[in-house]
Amino acid sequence: MAVPHPAALSASPLQRVAPALFVLLWSTGFLGAKLGLPYAGPMTFLGVRFAIVAVLAAPLALASGARWPERPAQLLHVAVVGLLMQFAYLGGVFTGIAHGVPAGVSALIVGLQPILTAALAGLVLGERIRPVQWLGLALGLAGVALVVINPALLDRDRLGAAGITIVAMVAITVGTLYQKRFCSGIDLRVTVVIQNAVSALAMLPAALLFEPFTIEWTPRFVFAIAWLAIVLSLGATMLLFYLIRHGAASRVSSLFYLTPAVTAVMAFALFGETLSPLALVGMALAAAGVWAVNSSGRG
Repeated sequence: MAVPHPAALSASPLQRVAPALFVLLWSTGFLGAKLGLPYAGPMTFLGVRFAIVAVLAAPLALASGARWPERPAQLLHVAVVGLLMQFAYLGGVFTGIAHGVPAGVSALIVGLQPILTAALAGLVLGERIRPVQWLGLALGLAGVALVVINPALLDRDRLGAAGITIVAMVAITVGTLYQKRFCSGIDLRVTVVIQNAVSALAMLPAALLFEPFTIEWTPRFVFAIAWLAIVLSLGATMLLFYLIRHGAASRVSSLFYLTPAVTAVMAFALFGETLSPLALVGMALAAAGVWAVNSSGRG
């Protein structure tokens, strides 16, 4: 019988609900993309979002006394992670959704990131990979395969967009490993500023080059970009910082396998998105895979 950790017994109500709240907020990111993309191209949308986050986060980091990188190499490492986890990852997700990938499917594909991270950690970081983690990887890949062969995705454009989303998942996986290797001691508040500033500087020229760079400032778009920039990029990040400070970050990983299902339910309620029975089976398999990897990691 497992004995509860003493810290768990004295956890405040906020500490108990914060992990679930974080995952719920994280799930809304895919919906915010779907809500705002009809009014701006994906690169334009993200370039403006990154710029807003950087401008808002900088004074918060300065006012809170966050410690900034002291060496240029540290700054470079954080910038590289930003390009992988913001520019490439979110750029791929938004582009996929803009070209017809359902929000629930997008969440499922990138939700395999913990599985791929566990597999690559054995090769890159020398961490031991347990048999249950290989099982989780197999379940996750099988689940995505069942979702991607959904007839709604079997046209050239949508299948290509799903491929872009897979590339995004690889980008955030590589970014996670890179951050673990080179950026583990850098303050999260500072990381938010640097990564969003660098990504804005990269994304805005790309938007000017590849998109009309026009925005329809409708109430829906304003709500979407405000939600993603303020509530998600700032609020959820600060919530994660709170969880790390109080030792509850591990509980977040135990709930991440629910993200695709939560996103799919909200996408159905808000946008009428539906998944085929085969896709639902795939989502269940993928969730089981992520759960297996997270459970083994905590053990």
